Amino acid sequence: MNSIRIKLYIFIILTIILIASGTIIFSYITSSRQINNYYKQMTTDNAQNFASNLDGEYLAKLRSALESEEYQEIRDRAEEEEDEEPVREYLVEHGLWDEYIAIQESIDNYLSNMSDIKYIYVVGHGDQNATLDMYMIDSSEEPLYESGYYEVREETLRDQDLLAIEPTISYSDDWGWLCSDYAPVYDSNKNVVCIVGCDVDVDDMVNARHRFLIYILIGTVTLSILVLIGAVIFVSNLIIKPLHAISDQVKSFTPSVDMTEEEVINIGTIKGNNEITEIYDNIRSMESSIVDYIHNIHTMQGDIEKKDTEITKLSMETFKDSLTHVGNKGAYLQKMQEINQEKEDFAIVMVDINNLKEMNDKYGHKAGDLYIQGCCKMICDTFRHSPVFRIGGDEFVVVVENKDYPNRYTCLTRLKLAFEKSYNQEAENPWEKLSAAVGMAENSSDDYSAELVFKRADKAMYEDKLEFRKKYGSYR
Repeated sequence: MNSIRIKLYIFIILTIILIASGTIIFSYITSSRQINNYYKQMTTDNAQNFASNLDGEYLAKLRSALESEEYQEIRDRAEEEEDEEPVREYLVEHGLWDEYIAIQESIDNYLSNMSDIKYIYVVGHGDQNATLDMYMIDSSEEPLYESGYYEVREETLRDQDLLAIEPTISYSDDWGWLCSDYAPVYDSNKNVVCIVGCDVDVDDMVNARHRFLIYILIGTVTLSILVLIGAVIFVSNLIIKPLHAISDQVKSFTPSVDMTEEEVINIGTIKGNNEITEIYDNIRSMESSIVDYIHNIHTMQGDIEKKDTEITKLSMETFKDSLTHVGNKGAYLQKMQEINQEKEDFAIVMVDINNLKEMNDKYGHKAGDLYIQGCCKMICDTFRHSPVFRIGGDEFVVVVENKDYPNRYTCLTRLKLAFEKSYNQEAENPWEKLSAAVGMAENSSDDYSAELVFKRADKAMYEDKLEFRKKYGSYR
């Protein structure tokens, strides 16, 4: 009897270990292969899609110009002096600038709309024996004098035709995990002029894959231990028929939300009052508890989802100004904390509405509200890609970022002119003649806090308000 028990224990243990190991390996490999194929296909599709929209004839002219000794001398000097203007002048002089900017804007738009794509660039690559590749066009984040820069080809890509290489997932200390692929751009004679490189950020995917492996290991080990304990209990009784009946019922047990109490383990009447009876009763109780637990979890999940929705809605309303529906002062303070942590380039525009007190006193608060809403709309229409906050009764703040930041001066001038034009409309109602003082300040390397930028913007706004008073008189 001891011999049979030991052999069964050894057999069960080895079987569970082999099944668990195989399940882990198969699940991980299958999942990784499917995810890798998805990202590789996405990288290839985006590279080919972007390349298909490029003008090969123009890129041939651009490449010829960038490879010239004259341009290379200009580019080297521009890079040394960190001055983009000579490069821009060269491209304008040779009639290449407008199309260059159009392609660069296409890259920027593509990157902003496709969050997973990290880099898209146009490269004038050599043949498979080349050791250097020349960057032609990159995103606007890169200096203009990077166009025409020759970079040493990576060791792994040498002696290979880049267009024949399958999409690759690789890691580097500089870029992290990337999925890369290349697509050709042809001229009218079907000659390859250059290639479009597409790099997709797969850091999150790789991290998720590692977590998935850990979850599989933990779950498999936990389940294996539970099954081993159950198997030891069953084998110790050495009563095969009831044991098989209980085992079959346990294996067929698939708990679900719709399962009722009558569907839990039920193998009929077991004679005697022994260990098998106790195991049977315990398993039945366990399955009943699992069914009850699943029902409770399902109910709790519904309650949690409902509360999450309510909390999200409440949170959104908490940080929204009820009159203008832009961010309130709480949202503004939260944004300042984010800016202080991110250290990105930004500017702050301070806007103070003119004549609001006079508007409320003469025409009532309803007219004043319309006046505030009109001024807010004019601000939002000007800075379409930046968050706007109402931090006081007549004060608004714009955190200039995203696409608005490169055009900040243009937007600032447009806003001032819009307010001046609106204020001087003779035929409109008083609350439709919008006016506000506007000031802007940019962050600099000396700013250790966004509050310093805010103070400079506030000062600039007050200077603008003084000009308004000099021109039109004090609104007080």
